[in-house]
Amino acid sequence: MRRPLKVGIAAGVALVLLALAGFARLVRRGFSAHDEPTAIEAFAARTIRSWAVPAGLRGEENPLPLTPTVLADARAHWADHCAVCHGNDGKGRTTIGEHLYPRAPDMTLAATQTLSDGALFAIIENGIRLTGMPGWGNGTAQSGYGSWSLVHFIRRLPRLTPEEIAGMEALNPKTQDEWEEMQAEEEFLSGH
Repeated sequence: MRRPLKVGIAAGVALVLLALAGFARLVRRGFSAHDEPTAIEAFAARTIRSWAVPAGLRGEENPLPLTPTVLADARAHWADHCAVCHGNDGKGRTTIGEHLYPRAPDMTLAATQTLSDGALFAIIENGIRLTGMPGWGNGTAQSGYGSWSLVHFIRRLPRLTPEEIAGMEALNPKTQDEWEEMQAEEEFLSGH
């Protein structure tokens, strides 16, 4: 047998043994969402995210005019539906966002802000497999309006004011205990 062939076979066997040892280690240790994603997993997540965008939407610009009403609708929708994972400020520092695997991204950073409008729309409408991002769209005009308005809001995230964030807190979903506490506080402040 020729020497290069022997070296190639030996290298192949070594790689297979190394892969098996790594897999055995993972199986013994288990897979936990508490762990930080590896570089390979982060690469895979970015790749899957790019695959989630249909080719026809990749370069699409937002067809919805940016108006104060559109932005207000999107801000209210975000606070009620999206902030539980992404936070009112879009940074993903919530109980759920920090415990997803992969973590909810900081949407104020370039990794999200440099995506095309069409890519953001597709992610909102269709979700991303193998992540915590569900698909929210249903193909209706109402769904499209909501998703395109959220694209405008996502672009606004890096410039949100403290007043906007505070206003959103009132729109966030509340538990029964939180509602009762708010009601008691309002009654106290009104003198009842």
